[in-house]
Amino acid sequence: MAVAARLRERWWPTPSSAQSRPLTSRRDDLVTLLVGIWFVVGLFVDAWAHSNRPQLETFFTPWHAVFYSGFVATAGWVCWLVWRNVLAGRRGVDAIPVGYGPTMFALGLFILSAVADLIWHSVFGIEQSLAAVFSPSHLGLGASMLLILTSPLRSAWANPSMPAAPALSGFLPAALSVGAAAGLFGLYLTFANAAGWSAESIVQAFSTIREGDGTTRTRAAMLAGDVALTNAMLLAPLLLLARRWRIPVGTATAVYGVFGFLSCSVDAFEHRSTFAAVVVAGVAVDALVRWLRPGPGHRGRYWAFAALAALVTWSIYLAAASIAAGRLPDVVEYWTGMPVIAALHGLLLGVLFLPDTKRHPGRQTATPDVGLAG
Repeated sequence: MAVAARLRERWWPTPSSAQSRPLTSRRDDLVTLLVGIWFVVGLFVDAWAHSNRPQLETFFTPWHAVFYSGFVATAGWVCWLVWRNVLAGRRGVDAIPVGYGPTMFALGLFILSAVADLIWHSVFGIEQSLAAVFSPSHLGLGASMLLILTSPLRSAWANPSMPAAPALSGFLPAALSVGAAAGLFGLYLTFANAAGWSAESIVQAFSTIREGDGTTRTRAAMLAGDVALTNAMLLAPLLLLARRWRIPVGTATAVYGVFGFLSCSVDAFEHRSTFAAVVVAGVAVDALVRWLRPGPGHRGRYWAFAALAALVTWSIYLAAASIAAGRLPDVVEYWTGMPVIAALHGLLLGVLFLPDTKRHPGRQTATPDVGLAG
């Protein structure tokens, strides 16, 4: 039991146990994020190539070069963080910075997945479009990248010096971290990402009640489903952060901006109005942050923020599409009701993330979820 408790403390520390472990600085976490985004961008470029350059039926492509060179830079940087602590006299697991335990595991998982990816492509060729998302080797790469990208979040989560209401400058690595993670999800769920719709396709989808003989799923239903899933991808990072801290103004813009950039880059920013709508929605949600000041000690404000953030986001999404297309969707019930449904969805997420405030007072002494720090 004592051994198990010690291992848990080392790999999944709380702020109190983190005091005896090496911590990373804001600069360290920011560099981790930037080199991580390097190979995430490589992945998105590769995803674009899968859809637009099918003649490149080989593993050795320029897109893979960007992707894997980004990983080498990331692995080198993380290993340097550990080696720096070894030089300071720490040994074994104690040399791994707080929050970076899962990152070390992810580096090994990435290497195994990369070897599997080479074998997979050699045997089955280069997947096209949606098939690439479900490739087992690609799923392994995605899981490892998710762990790497969220290193700054885990570091901040367990850092006892992080105030309950941090300034944006110190909080930015954690905010960008969850935004990048959401964008990565957006790539793997590209078949259900509302950021991938053009303005005209949005208006057309909500202008038709039935298609064909009515036996197939309508485009309106497809768009509504994509909005529901994307709503969760955008809100969940913000609600997670607001469950731990009173998030600073600018957090939503950072999360939405990174998500929108990564999601729209797959189509080479062909749908510029949709990208602009996501960014503007992030700015509007930050206005709600300033007004409501959601945090772990204010359940009512937290719930209101969850609902209103969704309402504002998808109202702007539809407004931007209508302006770009030059007309409103024909079915009034669709474009008036969808933001309301999204708001109810947001409220549900808020209730699930923060059902009560007994264990989450609005102070730094709040008990964190141990599983988020490692």
